[in-house]
Amino acid sequence: MPPYASYPSLARRTVLVTGGATGIGASLVEHFAAQGAFVGFVDIDATAGHALAAALSGADAPPLFVAADLTDIKALHAATDLVRRRFGPIAALMNNAANDRRHSIEATTPESWDAGIAVNLKHQFFAAQAVANDMKQAGGGSIVNFGSISWMLKQGGMPVYTTAKAAVQGLTRSLARDLGPFNIRVNTLVPGWVMTDKQVRLWVDDAARAEIARGQCINRPLLAEHIARMALFLAADDSAMCTAQDFVVDGGWV
Repeated sequence: MPPYASYPSLARRTVLVTGGATGIGASLVEHFAAQGAFVGFVDIDATAGHALAAALSGADAPPLFVAADLTDIKALHAATDLVRRRFGPIAALMNNAANDRRHSIEATTPESWDAGIAVNLKHQFFAAQAVANDMKQAGGGSIVNFGSISWMLKQGGMPVYTTAKAAVQGLTRSLARDLGPFNIRVNTLVPGWVMTDKQVRLWVDDAARAEIARGQCINRPLLAEHIARMALFLAADDSAMCTAQDFVVDGGWV
């Protein structure tokens, strides 16, 4: 394995990862734990979450998994409190949880619209709100909101998802302005089409591979670990003057 960067400032730093049981989120949990961070992660998938926590139980600081539905803001707050009580004030937030379920314009209802916004956008604001005082008292922190290149590519077939992901960048910029005086950095990490197990199982067929080959400048699979390594940088003190920015990791597609 290549000698990837180590970030001393992440050691013993409390990091909260939403949607951390599978896919990109699981890679975030693994990478932060490898840096010696105190990692709490939240997910609705209790089976996968407990399995990941068990797999990482030998880490210097074993991660804490909390099963919760992040669209329930009270449950989100309770999960945040559990992580805080276990590891101390939260210094870095990875707002990763999302669901890119495909849906048509015709099939979208007011109820499904609200549900899509809840899982892809709403919890990002309330998670940031929940950790802001921790970061203020600590003299700073890092919030990373996860976006998507899908709306930049004018991708169809999931209008609620792409709307929510476009809005993430507006959320980032407004939070960065309001929280900047407290030395809290807020950035958007924008993945391309990441080859997670879910994506490969549900969506990545030969036509999709051809589309990726045409779009990316680097024609190699984009993996969750590529996203996680950017997240480490954004959470660490090395990115001390990076805020209100979009960090795109997509192999050069957009």
